[in-house]
Amino acid sequence: MSRLFGTDGVRGLANGLLTAELALQLAQAAAVVLGHRQVEEARRPRAVIARDPRASGEFIGAAVEAGLASAGVDVFNAGVLPTPAAAYLVADLKADFGVMISASHNPAPDNGIKFFARGGHKLPDEVEDAIEAEMAMPRVRPTGGGVGRIQRFSDAEDRYVVHLLQTLPARLEGLKVVLDCANGAASGCSPQVFKDAGADIVVIGADPDGLNINDGVGSTHLEKLQAAVVQHGADLGIAHDGDADRCLAVDENGEVVDGDQIMTILALALKDAGRLKDNVLVATVMSNLGMKIALREAGIRVEETAVGDRYVLENMRAHGYSLGGEQSGHVIFSDFATTGDGVLTGLQLAAQVAKTGKPLSVLATQMKRLPQVLINVRDVDKAAVQTNLALQKVIADASASLGETGRVLLRPSGTEPVVRVMVEAADMETAQSTAELLAAAVKKHLSLEQELAS
Repeated sequence: MSRLFGTDGVRGLANGLLTAELALQLAQAAAVVLGHRQVEEARRPRAVIARDPRASGEFIGAAVEAGLASAGVDVFNAGVLPTPAAAYLVADLKADFGVMISASHNPAPDNGIKFFARGGHKLPDEVEDAIEAEMAMPRVRPTGGGVGRIQRFSDAEDRYVVHLLQTLPARLEGLKVVLDCANGAASGCSPQVFKDAGADIVVIGADPDGLNINDGVGSTHLEKLQAAVVQHGADLGIAHDGDADRCLAVDENGEVVDGDQIMTILALALKDAGRLKDNVLVATVMSNLGMKIALREAGIRVEETAVGDRYVLENMRAHGYSLGGEQSGHVIFSDFATTGDGVLTGLQLAAQVAKTGKPLSVLATQMKRLPQVLINVRDVDKAAVQTNLALQKVIADASASLGETGRVLLRPSGTEPVVRVMVEAADMETAQSTAELLAAAVKKHLSLEQELAS
């Protein structure tokens, strides 16, 4: 039987994989594992629940609330808010755990359920496994005064907005900012907090109808934001995804500023302020080599993890590092948040433009983004990437030819028979030719067809 939890909670087609019945069972199991087992004193556990504006979030949220309350958990419903807001509110309310109903950047028919432990932290695999195992156990069914109560968390958004404003190193007066809220969870709070911070704002993608989340807008579709920034003569644009745990940007010329460039700008700013713990930035192996080179020259070490913001978070928590993230725009400030926060990241980036007086295009040049080519090689024995000696020889030769101005990464897919070949080089022609050479070598040495024939 496959594992129910994926890399970021339980996610799938609403009313397909993710039914009301499953949501109810998950909530009842989480009530035991995250609630009753963690609460020592004689009281009902407390949980915060929030969701993005997908239509399916309404019935899934109702099922989660019913499951929690029927298992003896008091529920504080925060309504439509970003994922990082839910995490923050768990800590701020001193709740025992939290639930976020969202499928992030996925299209509207999908949805998901993710849990936060006490303090607003993501769950380790073993706790998710414990919840899944609890689903097969007899239900906890209190009666009378033992059942949980459900109440509206009426000041949830205000608490989150005040928290974000308190993180600002500089006000945003004088800046014009275009916000693309992906018709998602940040459609209310992101415009509010940028306005309160002093920015002159133009807002797009902030009219959610339950079905248009991420539809041609947001961090996965930057074209409208690029056009709007140029049209309105704005200083920068900020794009969120559906649950606003990520942020990408557009400079005043309409050029994209990706997560690696954002992390470079913020890491250098934190170092100058003496707030970058051990002068370390945590990033995944997919971050551009140009970022690593630029930060190394500035005295900042990049510590690499596997792909996935959960691995970045684990590394940061283990060592107390203050900044980490992914090229996709998940950026984590451990001083202010327990997970990636797209609104917080956008505020911090805009504050650097305001504080330095430099255009975002100039700040982004602190990192030179090296050409990067990615090729997916299918129908190969991905498990043999590290053990096939002939392939390892080709990889070593390619790495040597690139020297310090390039790198090679071969990464087996976690879900399909695919090896991802990634090459960075000083120029696009070298990156493309090296990637094609390595892809051909993978196909030659790891082909499943050759294995079957032999």
